[in-house]
Amino acid sequence: MEKLLRGSSMWVVKIGGSLLGSPELERWLKIFVKFSDGNIIIVPGGGIFADAVREAQKLSKISDACAHRLAVLAMDQFGLLLANLNPLLATAASELEIAERTWQHRAIVWLPSKMVLADDSIPQSWDVTSDSLAAWLAEKLDARHLILLKSDKPSETELSLKVMTKDGLIDEAFSDFVLNKPFSPWVIKKADCTHFEDGIDIEILGKIASSMH
Repeated sequence: MEKLLRGSSMWVVKIGGSLLGSPELERWLKIFVKFSDGNIIIVPGGGIFADAVREAQKLSKISDACAHRLAVLAMDQFGLLLANLNPLLATAASELEIAERTWQHRAIVWLPSKMVLADDSIPQSWDVTSDSLAAWLAEKLDARHLILLKSDKPSETELSLKVMTKDGLIDEAFSDFVLNKPFSPWVIKKADCTHFEDGIDIEILGKIASSMH
């Protein structure tokens, strides 16, 4: 039975902004801090900060490219909020900082704007949200698993990327960022934190999470 605290495999965990205000959010952060050992990188969603960007776009008619850049900065804001909720979390805005925090055996909150806005290959539109950017980071860091932590998820053991995109559970570009990649993508819901109080166990993940294909 393989556990993160004993292994060296990198996991990228995207925390949806919809978890803000829920009691499960701080429980998850405590779990990641306790068991990360430098192997967990948290990708923040945009949440209410990205919602503000959407509203600002409606009022100002700014381009989707500009809105994308503002939404990435909104992820930075949610990331700083997450780090403030648990002072044992470390933030990282570059590959060098990620490496440093990993060597320090810290649980890491990624602040994406510096890396993402420097990569012109990433489409600048609402088709690319924090889900796709989490997958982009997972490939860049050669992560073993990508986990999308959402408020809720369908009960199916396996989820079709096409259906999830149609239902709005993932963004339009997500499939392009995960298909034929070396990492395994999973979806879990916020209430699943009760399963990981004693460690983030791959076997348990396989039982309660939904895989994406």
